[in-house]
Amino acid sequence: MRLLLAALSHETNTFSPVPTPRERFCRDGRELLEGERAIAFFRDTGTCMGGFIRVAEAAGAEITASIAAHASPSGAVQRAAYEGFAEAICGAMRRGGWDGILLDLHGAMAVEGIEDGEGELVRRIRAMDARTPIAIAYDMHANVYDDMVLPATVTAGYHTYPHIDQAETAERAARVLLRAMRGEVAPVTAWGRAPMLPHVMAQGTHAFPNRELQAMCRAWEESGRALTASLYVGFPHADIHGAGLSAVVTTNGDPGDAQRMVQELLDFAWAARESFVFRPEPLEGSVARAKAAGATKSDKPVVLLDHHDNCASGGTMDTTEVLAEIIRQGLTDVVFFGICDPEAVAACQHAGVGAEITLDIGGKLPMPALPRSSRPLTVTGTVRTISSGTLVTKSGLAPGLKVFMGPTVVLDTGAVEIVLVTRQIEPTSPDMFRILGIEPLDRRYLAIKSRVHWRAALGPMARDIVECAGVGVCTSDYGQLTFRNVRRPIYPLDPGTNGPVG
Repeated sequence: MRLLLAALSHETNTFSPVPTPRERFCRDGRELLEGERAIAFFRDTGTCMGGFIRVAEAAGAEITASIAAHASPSGAVQRAAYEGFAEAICGAMRRGGWDGILLDLHGAMAVEGIEDGEGELVRRIRAMDARTPIAIAYDMHANVYDDMVLPATVTAGYHTYPHIDQAETAERAARVLLRAMRGEVAPVTAWGRAPMLPHVMAQGTHAFPNRELQAMCRAWEESGRALTASLYVGFPHADIHGAGLSAVVTTNGDPGDAQRMVQELLDFAWAARESFVFRPEPLEGSVARAKAAGATKSDKPVVLLDHHDNCASGGTMDTTEVLAEIIRQGLTDVVFFGICDPEAVAACQHAGVGAEITLDIGGKLPMPALPRSSRPLTVTGTVRTISSGTLVTKSGLAPGLKVFMGPTVVLDTGAVEIVLVTRQIEPTSPDMFRILGIEPLDRRYLAIKSRVHWRAALGPMARDIVECAGVGVCTSDYGQLTFRNVRRPIYPLDPGTNGPVG
């Protein structure tokens, strides 16, 4: 049995000014993972590729990897980069001889001139090969289109946010594929959308209603009623026609029951639509609440979330408003992770560990999609740490995965230790702090540019959690964004929207 593996994953924030060239899909910023290097890199990791490899090798399959292209969220993928990736995968398909195909895709990739990047890829594959079974693992934030799910043999989406079940999701899809290849099941798929754009800050599976929706999906899978059942909350910062919440269910030869489960998920989500709305509070008040919460030292930090600038949703990671307010209100014993500013990192490297330096950090990327951009912040501090920023995570979203933050420094103002990075990366694991000489549990305050993913490994460390609405293209205030392409009416942009039709 010969299986072809490939990955092409990007969550596209169409409001983001951060470009997405080919180089962004290279893990180390230089080389694209391909072939045996890709298999070796992802084997025994908590990733979709890791899950695919585990199931394929356990089945005794001969596996070949085309490309494994993963990019941190940003603006629309450059067309030339996409075409190169698509041709690499389709070229492997043309060589033929495959018994099955395993694809690690995101589901919310928009490309210059193509709003459904994954569907276009699947369409091209099917145009040259209409019969080879295909299994696809998708992110929970997928914005679903017909071509993403109907031409595939089976698809599966994450059941957790934070996404700690990436490997398990790929394993679910791969096992159904193998069963279909052996003739044990005959997968059929139904799907549908609800006219709603859930706020990302209200999508976590630690709370109602996504917790309950994902539990429904798991129960159907565990009972055997569904081969796979997926509730996709969607990615609302992709201003495309199909953005928003959807459900996809695959059964063993029962399209009617698949559709009934889809409708049950959509109806539940719609009934709970107000719980998918997040209303941010003014920044000054939230930082004041955090200051009060940390007034007494504890064995756990108060966590402040600079969630409008989460680079894992396409943020620039260089906005300074939350950091500036923390400094203005006089919080001390703070770690701020972080600001992406290669120029500031280079200046600190040149100065050296122990040097005192004054410089402007952040606020360097204009954000024309927003009413206002961020401004550089002038800070004076001592260079405490200079690091390569390379580590293997032991906990978080994908244990065992090698992470490249790029050259990284810690600038200590006396009150705030500011982490400066050269590559946009969400702080999701305590390992990312510890390689910099920072123990998160020893600090009074932990300020991070994150939304939900931090909960996977840093969540148990939090004494209190305070959401801070700064500035950024991941804003939870839809009133700051101009939606031109998403289908209308849609909730909550249009409060009087009618629900999904069964």
